[in-house]
Amino acid sequence: MHSIDQHDDKEWPPGTVRLEDLQQAGKNGEVILQPRPSRDPNDPLNWPRWEKYLNFGLVSFYAMMVFALIDAATPTWAPMNEQLGFSYAILNDSYAVGNGTLCIGAFLLIPFALKFGRRPMYILSTAAQLGVSIWSAKLETVADIMLINAFSCGVGALAEVIVQMTVADMFFVHERGVMNSFYVWAQNIGGSLAPVAAGYITVSQGWRWVWWWCTIFFAVALVAYVFLYEETKFDHSALEGVGVRASQDPVAEFGQTASDEEASIEKKPDLSDAKLEPKMSNGSTGPEVYRSRLLSVIDVDASIPRKSYVQRLAFWSSSPGPLSHFFRHSYQPFFVLFTIPGVFFVSLTYGALIAMSTVQVTTLSSWMAEPPYNFDAAQIGLMSLPSWIGSTLGALIVGPVSDWLIVYLARRNHGIYEPEMRLWVIVAFIPFVPAGLFMFGFGLNNGSSWPVVAIGYGLASFGTLPASSLSLTYLTDAYTEVT
Repeated sequence: MHSIDQHDDKEWPPGTVRLEDLQQAGKNGEVILQPRPSRDPNDPLNWPRWEKYLNFGLVSFYAMMVFALIDAATPTWAPMNEQLGFSYAILNDSYAVGNGTLCIGAFLLIPFALKFGRRPMYILSTAAQLGVSIWSAKLETVADIMLINAFSCGVGALAEVIVQMTVADMFFVHERGVMNSFYVWAQNIGGSLAPVAAGYITVSQGWRWVWWWCTIFFAVALVAYVFLYEETKFDHSALEGVGVRASQDPVAEFGQTASDEEASIEKKPDLSDAKLEPKMSNGSTGPEVYRSRLLSVIDVDASIPRKSYVQRLAFWSSSPGPLSHFFRHSYQPFFVLFTIPGVFFVSLTYGALIAMSTVQVTTLSSWMAEPPYNFDAAQIGLMSLPSWIGSTLGALIVGPVSDWLIVYLARRNHGIYEPEMRLWVIVAFIPFVPAGLFMFGFGLNNGSSWPVVAIGYGLASFGTLPASSLSLTYLTDAYTEVT
């Protein structure tokens, strides 16, 4: 068996990287930053923490509002049925139309995000959702509700893809578990708490005000994205000598140029500072430890100026090449889906979980308005609380645990991280999904008391969020380069 040093990193599967340097840093080595950041302060990987979290908070709010607009509709179905004469079959069909466009919208819009950047897509999508909210508040016909759902979900489909791109732009591999868990949790707030609020708004102000409140929130979000959200797309290939994305084994690459690095140590006074100089457990320092530290810290070139506030808020950041070149990303995902078994399996898992959640939402809205429950809009909205509680507990556990686990397993694997290492965590959560679904389904079918249905809903959500989050993180880690 070949040693790790002899391993040819070009033969490693997608997403496999060296995550810890155990060769010189002892048993618990330094965590290597993957992907490798450049030395440019404008690289999102090098941004200050507060700036990363501000951007991430904005895109999480975007995801929350997109799903709030989609799922806030369900508590309004009963008054729509009474006032506009829409049957529950039509309302269910309109929801199904939205889910259909939710499946294809991202394929059509992602090429623009790759060509012109994330910022214009967030801004334009939010503006479109603002318009849809106004349209929803004024809807009168079946055609209105069908088109509203088709358009809002088609544009909102970006929320299921572009946020993952943003996370990959700003955060390192060992941070993505927490970030993706928070993103899916924020998404679930829109899907779970928005119906609660919509129920009370429907009872107190009328169902049209559900959409007027969405209009207000999207207007605030639009202003925030225009003046606060910074572009995270960064062209690393434009920097001479920076192999950021291709560095699977930076330790091996470092070893190939060790003599050059050792010769340059004395020329780096900023790294000789007491706060930055690495020291081993035995108190020694030197080129080997310097190497380990170099791979584990962000080293920004102070001679490169940071872009001004106005420059950072440019409306778009166009990548080189014709737009037609980027449209291949509209059909390539289908080839990837059906030719890479890992992508197919994880996508199938994620899709099944989303379908399950959708069925629960629509079933609650129609069944619990009828005997023996006879719930009003506010009570139907409150039935989404168990889902939020379950998903919140799942998010609090899965993010930190998955990020800790990959570092632990990478250490046991001689410092090598494989994206599949995250999937082990799913095993602990997935049994809650069928258990919750059975309790939910049998409870409704048998007319059981509402706490039985609520507990089943909460259990299913507790298992769903971790599985969804880990599936997305796995795809981000393993197949980032596909895009």
